[in-house]
Amino acid sequence: MADPISSSAAGPRDTTFRFFSSEQGNSYAKHRLTYHPSLYQIILEHHVSTGGQLGTILDVGCGPGLAVRDLAPHFAHAVAIDPSAGMIAAARSLGGVSSSQEPIRFEISAAEELGADISPPVRPGSVDLVTAATAAHWFDMPKFWPRAAEVLKPGGTVAIWCSGNAVIKPSTPNAAAVMAAFDRFRDKLEPYLNAGNLLARELYVGMPLPWTLDVPVAAFDESTYVRREWNTEGSAQSLDFYANAGALSMDAMEKLFGTLGPVTRWREAHPEAVGTEHDIVRITRREVEAALHEAGVEKGEELVDGAAGSVLMLVKKRFNLTSEARVS
Repeated sequence: MADPISSSAAGPRDTTFRFFSSEQGNSYAKHRLTYHPSLYQIILEHHVSTGGQLGTILDVGCGPGLAVRDLAPHFAHAVAIDPSAGMIAAARSLGGVSSSQEPIRFEISAAEELGADISPPVRPGSVDLVTAATAAHWFDMPKFWPRAAEVLKPGGTVAIWCSGNAVIKPSTPNAAAVMAAFDRFRDKLEPYLNAGNLLARELYVGMPLPWTLDVPVAAFDESTYVRREWNTEGSAQSLDFYANAGALSMDAMEKLFGTLGPVTRWREAHPEAVGTEHDIVRITRREVEAALHEAGVEKGEELVDGAAGSVLMLVKKRFNLTSEARVS
């Protein structure tokens, strides 16, 4: 598979979410799918079984805090950062606590800073687990990895994950026609995709890793690197990647699609269509409804069931750093 992003790619590439208002952040939190507990269990079991501790989690590109709110109860301290003031405002309004009942600390900071620019800053060697939930495709990875190596404790973990395109399950009536409507939706959004979207679509194939950079970050151990895929062609495993996926109603599908970055950019380019039958999401909804009605589904009972190809990448910081690794 072709590498859509070279190891020298620089960010930021997100031109949408970082400018969200607090209202948009709250809408995103309400309608976006959350992650399944089984995904968190895989991350935590790997982290602990390879020597990781449960002191501090740092969630990067946290948005309204969907992932860190679920993971924080496993850690004594939790910090979450995002470059968007609107997203952080939404995250703070929703709250969340760590295992010590300490409130999650939500702060405005970019992935390339990892809290170096907040007060008090995230200290070197203070973090056990760094997470990035459907966010790393917006990072400047050649800057992210050295900073991650700095803040992590020896034996700390970086966990990065995302999902790609959805596939309609055969259990959905007239599934082929519904899938065709989804395909047309994606085709119409092509002009509104950017490099980050393409990287996520390819499930982070070509994601710059510490040892692939022009200046490798030797603090990370390539020999312990784990990449796992689910619900993809050739993958041996399936995973409920999202906790609240299941069969979606038409209202839920429409609101979920409205949280997508390319849809936001389409709507910015077509303001006259927003809220009308000419909106790109509404058009897709009507096409899906028509396909379901064709199969005999009654109006008001339309549901679609799908699965998403997904990937999890786990990178460990070495326990014993050589002098060469410390320098690089």
